[in-house]
Amino acid sequence: MIEVSRQTRHFLADAYLSFVFWTVLTSLGLCIWYFPLWHMGISGYEVALFADMAPVLLGIPALRRVLRRHRGISAALSLAGIIAYATPNPERRLLGVTIGTAGAMLGLGSALYEDRVSGTGRLDRSIQAWEAGLLLSVALRMFFQTNNPVWATMNEVNGGWNKTGIALGLLALADVVTRRSDEHAEVRAAKRSDLPPTAATAQRRAAWVPTGLGFGALLFTLHSMYSDSAIIGRWSWDGYPSTGPAPVPWGGLVATALAGGFSVGHRLELATGMLWWSVASAGACAITLVPGWSGFAGGLVLAAYVGSVTRSILHAVARSPPGRTFFVGVLWYNVLVLAHVWVVAYEFVPGGPLLRERTWVVMLATMLSLYAGVRAARASLVDRPGGARHTAVVTAAGPRSDRRRARGVVWAAAILGWAAMIARLPAATRSPVPFHEPERLITAAIWTVHFDLDNDMWLAENRIIDAVRDLEADVMGFLESDTERIIMGQRDWTQRVAEELGYYVDYGPSPRKHTWGCAMISKFPIVNSTHHLLPSPVGELACAIHATLDVHGRPVDVIISHNGQEENPLDRRLQTTELARIMRESVNPFIFTGYVVTKPHAENYKILYDQGRIHDIDPTDSDRWCQYIGYRGLKRVGYARVSRGTITDTEIQVGKFAVPQPGEDISAWAPSYKRVDEAHYAPEYHFPRVFRGKGVRGHFYHVFKEPRYFD
Repeated sequence: MIEVSRQTRHFLADAYLSFVFWTVLTSLGLCIWYFPLWHMGISGYEVALFADMAPVLLGIPALRRVLRRHRGISAALSLAGIIAYATPNPERRLLGVTIGTAGAMLGLGSALYEDRVSGTGRLDRSIQAWEAGLLLSVALRMFFQTNNPVWATMNEVNGGWNKTGIALGLLALADVVTRRSDEHAEVRAAKRSDLPPTAATAQRRAAWVPTGLGFGALLFTLHSMYSDSAIIGRWSWDGYPSTGPAPVPWGGLVATALAGGFSVGHRLELATGMLWWSVASAGACAITLVPGWSGFAGGLVLAAYVGSVTRSILHAVARSPPGRTFFVGVLWYNVLVLAHVWVVAYEFVPGGPLLRERTWVVMLATMLSLYAGVRAARASLVDRPGGARHTAVVTAAGPRSDRRRARGVVWAAAILGWAAMIARLPAATRSPVPFHEPERLITAAIWTVHFDLDNDMWLAENRIIDAVRDLEADVMGFLESDTERIIMGQRDWTQRVAEELGYYVDYGPSPRKHTWGCAMISKFPIVNSTHHLLPSPVGELACAIHATLDVHGRPVDVIISHNGQEENPLDRRLQTTELARIMRESVNPFIFTGYVVTKPHAENYKILYDQGRIHDIDPTDSDRWCQYIGYRGLKRVGYARVSRGTITDTEIQVGKFAVPQPGEDISAWAPSYKRVDEAHYAPEYHFPRVFRGKGVRGHFYHVFKEPRYFD
């Protein structure tokens, strides 16, 4: 009984340190992204990405011996990635996460290499702990609405549990450094009883290149597709009426698929078979190209496949030369990460046009690399020269008690994820209530939120929530909002906004549409929404949401859009012309909120407002460049501009409108440009007073110093 308890304690400690592995790995890209985001281009800090190349050092025998004897070294280094939150300085936090990533990768590499001795079962225990750590990370992020509460971008203010995470990490570290020496005796005995290297072993060593490629593809797929439960759901999102799964509760299926795959990983012949890879490739094709439930189902199949081959590929890595294999594997992982970014950031990076809007190329390279790694693993673990099968390895994937323990933790994490989904379901499915129904008002706003990463490298959705709540916005557009990429942390911050404030949410064009994102939240039911990829022959791909809302019983159309950069005038003109066409062809009252990049009354301004048959909310506001609001068929009540605080580099613009009665003829409606005092309207029509004067949390009425009201 004592022996079982000790082994369980060791496994839980290893699983938690694996959770730390996934925590620092998923936070590294997010911390790096902060710097090019504010530099608007390559910043130099991107070199930190290559901290994960640290396992290359395992090619040095002396270092391998040190890490074998003192496993606490790599574990302690990995904890630097979560302790980093304690410094407010972004550069120092990035340094801490960089060190943590290097330590975590060293820990993984040394565990695979040093635990590979047959007869001990330690390699399987290390792999099982790594798998469990991933699922624990996914489950915890379900509870925290896709954030990891111990990231270095979290703190006490925005919902972090950093101190708890550090305390648990120190306990796990203490377990590692105080483990009894009988494990080393166990390894020495197993080494003595090992057979000398055979010709087959030497032959298997030759497969280190495909093994490395397979490892890189495995790590990339788990990170880019399955490090959070919402990723493949957002990949398959295609607007309203919804034809696919909502993140809550169906994200639980992602954890279930991963757990199922991990649970059958010891069946090496099944996992490494050509048929299973072919089925997974069909799933990869579906999640890349097909929206709705069909695409999501393909993503689940791919999750099960990747889970099932994890053990085989890591076994093959353990049987290969560590320095060379990790060099190929991690370098290939980094290439795939950069390619995964290049498909959307092509305008800002060298060689970008080669991968412009080609996610399918990245997925194809990933699946081919997985195939290479799996075939190398099969040759190493299953096949024998002459066609025989190495059945001992297939049937003896470690002691049964180890497998039961690992499965218990893995499935407990999956069940924990479902518990999070069930707990969040009431908030995610409640019917939103508009702010001023008796007055038939709709308050619409637009805000470029810079990927929910504030000026000081903290996640900002808690402050975004406070600002939206204080604004009393019924409909709000968020630009630069797609955070379902490795460099943004693979998260969906709109879930938290929608659940805590009670909104319907349209995430906008899915990550596989290659835009920077535009999202919409609405207190009114979204009857229909269409995601547009605006003409962008030269620059970055511009996006728009065209939605029809049921506003107080009357259909009202809304556009949320983000045009291209100032440097691409052709793109901006074509994009503005397309937006004007969409608005011109609608027969409903209309609200436009978008990022236009033009001076008031310039050419693109005239295209938007004149050809789109809409009115400027305030034609006298000459101090605009990016964001604009327009309308048609509604009575404009007021217009305000609210400062950004330290959340982003762009202000909030907000308009308040009265909606005509159902059936009321609006064909003769014309805007009034007569300004009136606030007292002209009843208090229910007023903008919030909290933003007057110095405002609150850095948000205050600026430019005009107060809202403007119109007759």
